[in-house]
Amino acid sequence: MISGSARLPPTIRKIAVLPLAAVIFFTVSGGPYGIEPLIGFAGSYAIPLLIIVPILWDIPTILVVLELNSMMPVEGGYYEWVKSGLGIRWAFFEGWWTWLYTFVDLAIYPVFFIEYAAFFFPQIDVYRVPVCLAVIWVNALLNIRGIVPVGKTAMVLTFAVMIPFLILFVTGIIHPAPMVIHDRSPGSSLGMAIFIIMWNFIGWDNATTYAGEVQRPVKTYLKAILLAFSAIFLFYITLTYLALRTGISRPVFAEQGVPYLGTLIGGNTMGAMLSIGGMASMFGIFCAVLLSVSRVPAVMGKDKLLPEFITRLHPKFNTPYVSIIICACIVSLLILRPLADLIILDICLYTAGISLEYIALIMFRRKLPLAGRPFRIPLQQKGLIILFIAPLLVFGVALCGALMGSAENIRSAQIAILAVLSGPVVWVFMRKIKKT
Repeated sequence: MISGSARLPPTIRKIAVLPLAAVIFFTVSGGPYGIEPLIGFAGSYAIPLLIIVPILWDIPTILVVLELNSMMPVEGGYYEWVKSGLGIRWAFFEGWWTWLYTFVDLAIYPVFFIEYAAFFFPQIDVYRVPVCLAVIWVNALLNIRGIVPVGKTAMVLTFAVMIPFLILFVTGIIHPAPMVIHDRSPGSSLGMAIFIIMWNFIGWDNATTYAGEVQRPVKTYLKAILLAFSAIFLFYITLTYLALRTGISRPVFAEQGVPYLGTLIGGNTMGAMLSIGGMASMFGIFCAVLLSVSRVPAVMGKDKLLPEFITRLHPKFNTPYVSIIICACIVSLLILRPLADLIILDICLYTAGISLEYIALIMFRRKLPLAGRPFRIPLQQKGLIILFIAPLLVFGVALCGALMGSAENIRSAQIAILAVLSGPVVWVFMRKIKKT
């Protein structure tokens, strides 16, 4: 049996399948919002890419997450897996890289919230900073209250996202438009097209950081992840299909997003409903991702890899409120950063972290072949290595394609490399502090 993991005290109430599926849905996707630039980069090849990339990029990751979580359904999730499989140093890298990429990720959603709200309030950009801060801190307060309120909020927001989209889809089918083949070479922006898809499908391991707060975590995670993946996959495919059928202008779709498509298909009322759905999506994603990332510094603090005050729990709600407040503060400082570089930075940091989880699984198979695994990938060690190659291949193709695109993409990749290298630097710094 695997032991020695840092755990938070059990919470009073735990989350079940449907609320967990809703939280995972928002942690990974939040609905069709965010996929809009794909058609601009891939044209009529968007749907084949949407089918192929998640199979190679997501399915292996989901399988690895499910097996590791079935072995160690503990608070801290992927951090604890890497610590048990590879040691404390690599666990620090895992936590640090994930922390960095999530800060970058979280800073995007309040800005998108404003863009969707602009459908109703065209002058809202003047109040960008206070509105972004309001989104951040309302979510922080909700997270401090615990996972059950977050789960209930996620379920409500899921309906707010799904219902307008289902109406859009039915309307688009009833009033068909001729299919338009976009005149864009699939290779010219293939790298960024793949990055867009990867970015819209990341975060499956994030949902395991609060496994100690989930009822019957092994079975609950299996059902919840399958529900969430099915919903996300169908959302993206159907939205892209509708957009291609209308022949919507790629630049306009990328800039004005799903609400503009709704206006084109069903008028202003449809556009307004989808704008509300977009705001609900951005709010829900922020809330769910903050829930996951706030648990990692707490367990790292228990291992004395970060200052121990970060592990303090709220006296009433039993949540890592100091960690939540720190996360909210850092994201509040990032909301004015330009968005152009963030997707490449996100994916590079995420890939570095997920690679350690693959390696940890292989080490567990070698060192603890008889350890209990309620869910087990039906592959031996060589098969697991081949499984690992698939997402790395997708990442390599995307990165090479992006680097051949523009000077801005090259700069983004350089920043991402520096961010990955910051892990060893901060590790040395923290060890020196610990010794003194």
